[in-house]
Amino acid sequence: MSGTRTIETERLILRQFDIEDAEAMYRNWASDPEVTRFLQWQPHIDQDETEEILESWIERYDEGDYYNWLIELKELGEPIGSISVVSQDNRARRAHIGYCLGRAWWHKGIMSEALAAVISYLFSEGYLRIESRHNVNNPHSGEVMKKCGMTYEGTFKGYEWDNSGIGDAAFYSILKEDYKGYKKGGDCQ
Repeated sequence: MSGTRTIETERLILRQFDIEDAEAMYRNWASDPEVTRFLQWQPHIDQDETEEILESWIERYDEGDYYNWLIELKELGEPIGSISVVSQDNRARRAHIGYCLGRAWWHKGIMSEALAAVISYLFSEGYLRIESRHNVNNPHSGEVMKKCGMTYEGTFKGYEWDNSGIGDAAFYSILKEDYKGYKKGGDCQ
């Protein structure tokens, strides 16, 4: 496992965070309660909070199985979101993906492009199953998963808490053996 390495797609650069990204991260998504509405972390109070979180993430990049990418839009040249492995089982070779994107870039195929690239990368790293879930009240997140070839597996009632309260979670996955016809950064836009 090689951990978080730079991935480039047609419109995006997925790369490691650095401390200089704090201002754009805070401004573009981390401080927005609408972005964090279906997430399990509160909007950041100030840029100092963002910097503290980035410092903790940056320290982990030396770990071979730590996957946490900043999403940079090439035409803008600054961070607009993030995508990461939020949990994993290395024995079962399973990775669970979480992501968030600044509101100004919603519904433009950007997250689908990023997710496709990360799925491809993780399969090349030896993972056999990639999964994700979303609050059922956030169906656009499920559309991203479906566009990338992930299959709906079911809904767990009252499964988890996020900033909207306790809710149902819809689960999706894709197995390496079923990963056909999708190219890195590719066809699921």
